[in-house]
Amino acid sequence: MTLFRDAHKEDAQTVETARPWWRERRFVIAAAVILVLLILMLFWRRCHAAPADEAANVEVSVQVAKAQRAPIANEITMVATLIARREATLSSKISAQIAQMPLLTNRPVHAGDVLAVLESRDLAAQRSEAAAALQEAQTSANQTANGSVPLTNAQDQKAVRDARAALENARKTLDRREALYREGGISRKDLEASQLAVGNAENDLRVAESSSTLHRGVINPGDIGISQSKERQARDRLANLEAQLGYTVIRAPFDGVVTEQWQRQGDFAASGGKLVTVADTSSLIARIEVAEETASKLQVGNAVKVLPDELHGQAIDGTVNLVGRGADPQSRSVEVWVLVPNPTGRLRPNGVAQVVIAASPVADAIVVPSSAVTLDATNGNTGTVMVVDDKSIAHEVHVTIGVRSGGRTQIVSGMNGGETVVTEGNYGLPDGTRVAIPKPAAATATATGPAD
Repeated sequence: MTLFRDAHKEDAQTVETARPWWRERRFVIAAAVILVLLILMLFWRRCHAAPADEAANVEVSVQVAKAQRAPIANEITMVATLIARREATLSSKISAQIAQMPLLTNRPVHAGDVLAVLESRDLAAQRSEAAAALQEAQTSANQTANGSVPLTNAQDQKAVRDARAALENARKTLDRREALYREGGISRKDLEASQLAVGNAENDLRVAESSSTLHRGVINPGDIGISQSKERQARDRLANLEAQLGYTVIRAPFDGVVTEQWQRQGDFAASGGKLVTVADTSSLIARIEVAEETASKLQVGNAVKVLPDELHGQAIDGTVNLVGRGADPQSRSVEVWVLVPNPTGRLRPNGVAQVVIAASPVADAIVVPSSAVTLDATNGNTGTVMVVDDKSIAHEVHVTIGVRSGGRTQIVSGMNGGETVVTEGNYGLPDGTRVAIPKPAAATATATGPAD
């Protein structure tokens, strides 16, 4: 038995000696693994919790502005050609040599000023002849109406009276001879002679009455009409020659400046040939060609800023004066005129200017700086605005925009006006971010007081 227990004890020692080393240290190894896992979990949580904590505590510096209610209009910028509002190219209506014509280019003129005088001695002679012919025609017409016609009427009246007297006398003679013939005092031949005398007297009376009627109804009015027609012809010729004499003096049609002089003194002016061009430069027309879609937004009276090239950035206020009713069939453009005042004559006709038209004006709109709006698409009308609340937290607000002009944008929907919006630093700014608004320099100086 003793030997058996000793043998068994030796076998147990042999088995313990054969066990692996890690089994004896398994608790230590398990504790080490658990510790490593705890360290890794703590590190992971720290790594993922730090950005959230930082995001919760960070403040982003931004620039802000107020959404205001103000008028706004869609500004359309185009290049225009300046032309004179009134311009006239004067031509000669007759062919004659230029007798007087000074150098007129760039000279200011007033309405009615004499610009040129054409040779007119031949026309003056013809006018004198026409005046004499008119006087002769007037005399003839007066003589016909007041002399020849009354005389003819008087002669006709006398002829009728004489014919009636002769007829009455012939009838009395016939009555006496008929009585004598019945008594046998005269022959048949004498009676027939008296009857013939009565017939002749009746015919003479009818001729005299017909002649008087004809003179009064046809001849006398015809003579008067002919004489009056000759008088009118003479008067019209005189008026024609006087008009041609008037054409020999070329006058300014309105106040303006002579911009072109085509001929000089001594030149022969042909009928229809250009002499001078006069332009009224007190106001100019900026003429532009715009697309049909743009023209549909314009109205007469829209405010316009005109920036002529020759004034180097100086702006002149103008107004839309005309929007064409028809479009060019080739370019599909519409002609628009802008009235540009030019009382001092600083602007020259045919110059070039940049025109900024304020179209589709809105009197009371919610307006924000354009930098405050992040559009969903470049050519779209929807986007977002970062609005800062009273706790300096920025919130994303979806808006619809309208007119854009001069760095300002109209908000049609999504805002009420008066909000504080982020103008710089809003791109990519997360919703709910705390923002820091720098104080104006003037406010900071006032708060800290003047430096010693």
